[in-house]
Amino acid sequence: MDRGAVLVATSLTAALCSVLIGLLANYPIAGAPGMGHNAFFAFTVCGVLGYSWQQALAAVFLSGVLFTALAAVGFRAAIVDAMPTSLKQAIAAGIGLLITLLGLEWGGIVQASGATLLQLGDLRRPAVAVSGVGFLVMAVLTARRARGAILFGLVGALATAWWLGLAPIEGIVQLPPSLAPTAFHMDLAGLAQRGPGVLAIVFVFFLTDLFDTVGTLVGVGAQAGLLRAGRLPRAERALLADAVSTALAGVLGTSTVTAYVESAAGVAAGGRTGLTAVTTGLLMLSGLFLLPIVQTVSASVPVAWEIGTGTRLTFVQYPIVAPALVLVGTFMLSAVREIVWDDPTEAIPAFLTLVLMPATFSITEGIAFGFIAYAGLKLATGRAREVHWIVAVFATLFLLRYAFFRP
Repeated sequence: MDRGAVLVATSLTAALCSVLIGLLANYPIAGAPGMGHNAFFAFTVCGVLGYSWQQALAAVFLSGVLFTALAAVGFRAAIVDAMPTSLKQAIAAGIGLLITLLGLEWGGIVQASGATLLQLGDLRRPAVAVSGVGFLVMAVLTARRARGAILFGLVGALATAWWLGLAPIEGIVQLPPSLAPTAFHMDLAGLAQRGPGVLAIVFVFFLTDLFDTVGTLVGVGAQAGLLRAGRLPRAERALLADAVSTALAGVLGTSTVTAYVESAAGVAAGGRTGLTAVTTGLLMLSGLFLLPIVQTVSASVPVAWEIGTGTRLTFVQYPIVAPALVLVGTFMLSAVREIVWDDPTEAIPAFLTLVLMPATFSITEGIAFGFIAYAGLKLATGRAREVHWIVAVFATLFLLRYAFFRP
């Protein structure tokens, strides 16, 4: 796929989703094609299974159409309402741990290890200094209850990165690439000829997008104080915005769109209304014409190291934005106070949810284990009536997915 066209498609769908969520639901939550979804699209569907990228786009489009139909009748919002309160709070805390781990990796604080999966990174690397300065500024300003702590921390990290030569400024304005190489190239006819296996691919796109979005809405919504008696008002509007954007993603040339966990940074900075999401969407559009500046702020630092017996890995770090994720994760972990720890049928599923999100690097997998454990424990202890039928159905679907499909 043409990288420039994919970049434009990603920016357009992200902007549309963010603006729609802000206008329709009045939530401070932005949306964009998910990184995990991109990996499934590229490495599994196109790589392992051998589908063309045009056929993969068609699968994304079909999952978006299915999303839109279910969102229009309120089914996706019903899933949010059916979730037990303990699982909702665990999702918020789990997302906090997930983005914290991501921030620690991007900042070079931790890295892969052949023996223990993770280990302390090389703290002598320049990227660590960049993240350290950014986090120190954010933490001190937050402790002093100053406004704009995250913004000033990012500025501090950017200045440090520029001084160390990690974020050179190579311009300001640049025309965006053409969208033509990917737009309207989805191959529905070719996808239909691949047989019944297509249904499994569409289902996986559907399932991961569904629970990534639901999990983010619940988690970030809880952080923003949007939950009312354990329910999320206007959730169906946000879900509809996500669904329409996913369908458009297949048309323009990118993977499924989901509510972004990084929205928690905006909430931590004080965002509480849809104005935050609309502003984010408009900035995404303007970013198409300010690519040199965007590339500077999101400057990446490739790092290589050896694990085990001579195995060499290369990882990309983003030290300027990394400290914001760690700080926001701190705020989101406070949700564990609302979990009913005295009831094992509530505490164990909640614990699995919040631990497996960072352990698997997936919101969906954390929710899946939480659903399965919740339904199973309630059934085994004679409290099956406490399980909403929607939770029971999805717990069964998750079990079938793990039994017959490789995650």
